[in-house]
Formats: sequence, structure tokens, C-alpha cells
Amino acid sequence: MQWLILGMLGFVGGHFFLSWPPVRGKIVGAIGEPAFAIVYSAFAAVCLVAAVHGYRESPPYLLWNLGIAGRWVPVLVMPVALVLAVLGLTTRSATAVGGDRVLAQGLAPRGIFTVTRHPFLWGVGLWALAHLAPNGDVPSLVLFGGFAVLAFGGMAAIDHKRAVKSGAAWRKYAADTSLVPFGAAARGRTIDWGGIGWVRPVAALVLYLALFHGHRWLFGVSALPNPAG
Repeated sequence: MQWLILGMLGFVGGHFFLSWPPVRGKIVGAIGEPAFAIVYSAFAAVCLVAAVHGYRESPPYLLWNLGIAGRWVPVLVMPVALVLAVLGLTTRSATAVGGDRVLAQGLAPRGIFTVTRHPFLWGVGLWALAHLAPNGDVPSLVLFGGFAVLAFGGMAAIDHKRAVKSGAAWRKYAADTSLVPFGAAARGRTIDWGGIGWVRPVAALVLYLALFHGHRWLFGVSALPNPAG
């Protein structure tokens, strides 16, 4: 458990600490942006490897068992999570890395960002929470719970940093979008269905099917709700 706990503390805490503007600014000032990106990525990768190793070696202290009902949760949630994640990664936005340039150009929200301004993080958060349902043990709570904290806490952290750095440009972008999916649409904003398209959502669903059928081979556990049946 110690490797799992230390790894997740480093992975989650490192993301928040190293991206905190006062800390990030000092490090970038000392070693430069490219070197910072390398150090940041390497540290996150080492912590994640340690966490995964610890997760695999930790004894499964059971907290809850939802049975087959719990196994259905990721089956139903993961298609939505993957669509959000894929669209978020493949659409330029003000909340992604380098998003300050999007704000500076005054570009309007496009595609999936008219649904939520944090689609990728929503995808990660839903993935994490969905996998807690069938894995009701302490190691899973640390691993998937840590990812959920990083995803949902990351949304608030990014919003705050953009607000401090970009001021009026961010306020306009935030007014045209929403943190909660479809929140902006509920306020009368238009969803850019054309920007979302159908190719990338279909690709995300194909990826879901591949992960679903290859889950046992990739992760050692079947994704079928009732593998014995």
C-alpha cells in the first residue's frame, strides 16, 4: 500500500503543486519551459508507475460489494466518458495546455466545449468514479479516488488560473461555456453539434468496444458484468 499511497500523493499532489503559478513560474524561470515540461512529465510518469505497481501488489481490503449491479456501472458510463475524453483531446480549447493563446485570439468555444469546458477531465472523472463501483476495496479507493480528485479538482484549478491570468477574456469564455455538462445550453447557449461531428464520437465508441473486449487481456479482469454467465 505504501507504493500506491506515495505514488498517488505524488501524481495528484504533484499536478496541483507544480502547476500552481508561483511554483511553476519560479521553476520555469530557472530551467525554461521545455525543461519544465520534461521534468513535470517524468515526475508524473514515475509516480503513476509506482502507484500502479502498488495497486497490483496491495491486498484487497474490501469495503463494499455491489455484485453484478456494480459491474454494470462502467459498462454504461464508459462510452460517455470516452466520447468526452476523445473529443476533449482533439478539439482546441482555452482550458487545454496553451489555452491562453486561444483566449488571446478571442476564439469562440467550439464543438464539445459548448457542452462543457472540461470534457477531457469529465471523461477522466467519470472513468474513475465508474470503476469505483465494481472495485469496492481500499486500493481501488486510493487509485480511482485519486484520479477523481485530480479530475474534478483540476477543473476548478484551471478555471482559477485562467481567471487570474486572462481576466476579461476568460470571463467572456466562462460565460459562454459551463463547467457542468449542458449547463450553458440550459442558459440558452447553442451547442455546436457541427463541431462535434460524428467521426470522433464513433471512433471513441469503437475504442470503447476494443477496450471492453480486450479488458481481460489488458488488465487481467473481464469487463463483462457476469463473466461466469
